[in-house]
Amino acid sequence: MNTFWLKIAGVVVAVVVVAALIGIFSSSEPPASPQPPSETPANTIYEQWERDDERLRAPPEPIEPPQTGSSAQAGTPPQPIEPRQAKFKKLSAEEDTQAQQKWEWVVTQRKMARLPGMSPKQMVDACREIIRRWPQSEYAFLAKRALADLPERYHTMYNITKEEVDVSSFYK
Repeated sequence: MNTFWLKIAGVVVAVVVVAALIGIFSSSEPPASPQPPSETPANTIYEQWERDDERLRAPPEPIEPPQTGSSAQAGTPPQPIEPRQAKFKKLSAEEDTQAQQKWEWVVTQRKMARLPGMSPKQMVDACREIIRRWPQSEYAFLAKRALADLPERYHTMYNITKEEVDVSSFYK
């Protein structure tokens, strides 16, 4: 058996390995330092799902009422203005259970829509059903906020209107 070609192949492999090692050790760039974990974006789908859960399940934040200029002009001292809290319609126990189940479906579908090849169509439909069946409830507020959280391309694709994402009616 002729071992001449095996010897040549071994020499070529050795030359390639040596050239690669020289390239690695002689590079003038310092190695990249890892970023602190707080500044890194979500690297996995699981991290993105956790962020979605935090954002979608967050309680409504109070809003500051608009300042009126008339009291400042009249010379009266300004009164401290309390932030307005969102007010929700109280649901019966049965309605609350149904709305909660539908809301959990929305959260699950939002997670599914993050996967490649999936769309948020079922989430949008479930949000619209919550808004239709339980208007002025906490779940309607959350559903409107979930619809607003979708990227703009889905607003166009599923005809999501400004009324469907407007939560100002909860702060009256």
